[in-house]
Order: sequence, then structure tokens, then C-alpha cells
Amino acid sequence: MIEEKNNRAFEGQERDSMELLNSTAKNSIELLPAHIIHNILFEGGLGPIDLASLEATCYMFRAAAGFEPCRFKSIAELAARHSCHRQPLFLRMPRHARLQLLARCDGNWKLVLRFLQALEQASQGGVATSTSHKTVQMVAGKYHSLIVDRNGKLYACGSGLHGILGQGPNIKCCQLPTRIALPNLPGLQIKQISGSHNHAAFITQAGEVYTFGDNSSCCCGIGDVGQMITQPTLVDSLTGIYCQEVVTGLSYTVVMTREGKLYSWGSGSHGQLGHGNTQDEYRPLQIEAIDESINPVVQVSAGVSHTLAVTKDGALYTFGYGANSGLGHGEFVSEPSPRRVRYFTDQEVFLVSAVAGDEHSAAIDSIGQVYTWGKGYCGALGHGDESDQSFPQLVVGLNSVRAVQVSARRRKTFVLTDSGTVFAFGWMAFGSLGVKDRGYSEKVVHPQSLDEAVSGQKIARMSAGQYHTLALSTKGSLLGFGDNEKWQLANAHNLQSGEEVFTEIPH
Repeated sequence: MIEEKNNRAFEGQERDSMELLNSTAKNSIELLPAHIIHNILFEGGLGPIDLASLEATCYMFRAAAGFEPCRFKSIAELAARHSCHRQPLFLRMPRHARLQLLARCDGNWKLVLRFLQALEQASQGGVATSTSHKTVQMVAGKYHSLIVDRNGKLYACGSGLHGILGQGPNIKCCQLPTRIALPNLPGLQIKQISGSHNHAAFITQAGEVYTFGDNSSCCCGIGDVGQMITQPTLVDSLTGIYCQEVVTGLSYTVVMTREGKLYSWGSGSHGQLGHGNTQDEYRPLQIEAIDESINPVVQVSAGVSHTLAVTKDGALYTFGYGANSGLGHGEFVSEPSPRRVRYFTDQEVFLVSAVAGDEHSAAIDSIGQVYTWGKGYCGALGHGDESDQSFPQLVVGLNSVRAVQVSARRRKTFVLTDSGTVFAFGWMAFGSLGVKDRGYSEKVVHPQSLDEAVSGQKIARMSAGQYHTLALSTKGSLLGFGDNEKWQLANAHNLQSGEEVFTEIPH
């Protein structure tokens, strides 16, 4: 009893002390010299939500900044502007693109900062959980799913054909997420993973590349042609080269290094390897047509048989299969070497990312606008019809939002915005598009919001498989919808609306 009274007394004293401290802080902070407050805001790593909260709760932070030109509405706005000028992407953007972005954000630097930070998070392929700084990642493949949990463990479920589940040659299916044994090396941690088709690849924090699965045309870069790689294996011919990003197309692989070089290997039947021919390559070979010393690559994407690469100056290069007009050159011929897409250069559009779908392509510019081109089956381009487009076309139905990620697969496209909302268009494909109250084979030709499908959750990353889709929330929850015939959504049923899946994984 005495101990209980003492605890209550202590809690009361602690509460009184905190109220006094808060009151003192409130009265004292306004007495601080402006340059000290300035340094706290600038060096404290505050995000756009933090700065907006300061403005909303304290007049001092929403008053005009007195030590800078009056165009800055508040000291919080000035701090947001300062943070934007520290973002690598913003520094790469030409002056006209920066001004366009500020105008698109209604002159609000906090919105500019939110957009830049959301772009950076989306490019990392995952999200840091609220309980850990470690990143959760996921990939929706052809008939499988790959998940990296917050502890860096890799799981797979779905169809095990071609060894894509990493469980050995005799496992044909995993109905529950099953852990893939990683090489027992000190500090091995997955940084980024890709596995959209029949083989998978990931990059470690040390910049090494591991592959497994189907090895047709030696797309794993190791072993003999056609010899299935059933467990993650190091691509030793890249030893000593720090790799930043890896993407897997259908029977081919492309890697981007830290310096912005590209290496590719596997099937080259349509010129998708970018070496100026249609030969297969059994080992990683550098794509010489892009000079990283002048204009390094900053992002790359591989589709079924065409490849897209965005360079530091915001230009787009495409190569590979061109009969579906997915290369964006206005022609229907394949390109065996990287060729610059003139549309964006002529329009002075600065691109930040691009994605190669199965038969179409999409890109995001520096103000969050989305462009699509290629095959328009089922409305996959989002232009309100099913027409093909041989040149990039702006998706006008998304003009009111700022896109930070596009995920495209067979006849469907997903667009993630900087506010965490998702839009989708194209073929419903057994519910994998996620649009409510639509049949499993219907077409959605205009961008439709998926807020209802994901129950209003904020999304940080999308991954579109052939007939199923995964969404990663900002809190680290994994949502899935679409076909589950081959257990690619594990023990869930066929889902037209997003429901949490893989709950047995500690994400």
C-alpha cells in the first residue's frame, strides 16, 4: 500500500515537472536568437509533417522569416527549402524543372520536400518499419512472391517452377512463406531485390549480386545454360564491382553500378542486352554505348524483352524489342543499342524514373507527372481507350496528383503518389488491379483510386505480378489482391480487395 502511494506521488510530481518544463520551453523558445532557431530547424532533420505541425501549433513558426527575403512565408518554409536543396535529386534538376516543381506544389516548399522524400523512399524498393530502421521489401513475380522482412530474412511462396523459390530442385510449391537459406557470410544483408519473371536476383549491402531460379540463356550469370540455380549464388564475375541496382527481365538480367555503369547478360534475342547485337551473353558484359563518365545511369528497368535506363541528366534510353512500340521512338523496330527517347529531350522534360512493363512502358518526370506508351490493351496506358501509343503520352487523368512510383506488368499499371494513395488502370486480371466492384476480366481505361481497396492505408511501395499484386504500407504491413491459384498470396483466398497477407512473417 505504501509503495503504491509512493508511486502515485512520484507520477504526480513527474507530471507537474513535465508541465512546468513544457510551459518554460514555450515561453523560452521565443526568446532564443533567430539564428539558433534557424540552426535547429535546418540541422534537426525535420520532415515536412514536422514542419507543418510546428506551423500549426506555434505562431512563431508560421510568422514570416525576418532574416530572409519576404517571399518565404515562415521560418518553417525556409527550413523546408533548405532541406530540398540538400536532396541529391533536386540538385540534379535544371533550374526550370525546380521552378516547375515549386509551382506544381503551389509555392509550398514543405510539399516539395514531401515529394522528394517520397521519391527517394519509393526508389529504395521498401519501407523502414515503425519499430525498426530496417527495411521491408517485396516482389510480386509471375506466380510467386518474394519478401524480405525487417530482419533481412528472405521468404518465398507460390509456384516453385524453375527454382524461383530457392528451396532446391524438388520443391514445386510453397503454400506458406518459406525462408530461403542465404549464404552464411558475416554481414550479408539484402539491399534490393528483383524477381518479376522466372529468376530472381538481389544486391547485398556490400554491393554483391546473388541470383537463383531459371537459368535459360544463363540469365543467372553462373553455371551452365539451362542449369537451374536452386539457391542464391554469388555472381563472382562481378566481384570487385559495387552494384547499386539489379533488375530481372524474362531470361535476362541488368545491373547498375555505383558509378552508373550498366552490365547485362542472358537472352539477347531482341537486343534487350544493349550490346548492339542479338546474341546471348553468359556472363555480365558492360553496355559500352552509355558513357558513365559523361552521363551515368541512375535507374534501370527490365521488362519481358525491352530495357529502360534513366541517366543523371534526366534523359531516357531504351533498347530491345520494339514491335509493341514500348521503346517510345515512334517506330516499330527493335533497338540493339541504347537509344535516347527524343520526345522528353525535345519537350525539356526531366525524368526521375521509368518502368518497363510486359508490353508497355511508363515514366515519371521531375514534377510527378506520368507518361505511358506502348500497347494499350485493356486501357493499360490510362488514356481512356485501348489505343497503342508509339510516343510517350501524358496521363492527364493523373494531373492533380504527384506520382513517385509506377509499377507495370501485363496489361495493367499502378501509380503511387506522394500522399500514399494509389491509382490503377488496365485489365482487372482476376482482381489483381484492385478496383472495387469490377469483374475479374473487366477493363479500367481511366485511372481509378484504390483507397477503398487498401482500406485507406497509406502505401509506400507497389509491386505488380502477372495475376496478383502486393502493396507495402507505410507501417510495414503487406497487402495483397488478385489470383492465388498457385499460392502466390500464401494462405489467403482470391482477393479483389487488398487484405493483409503473410502475417506470419515478422514484417
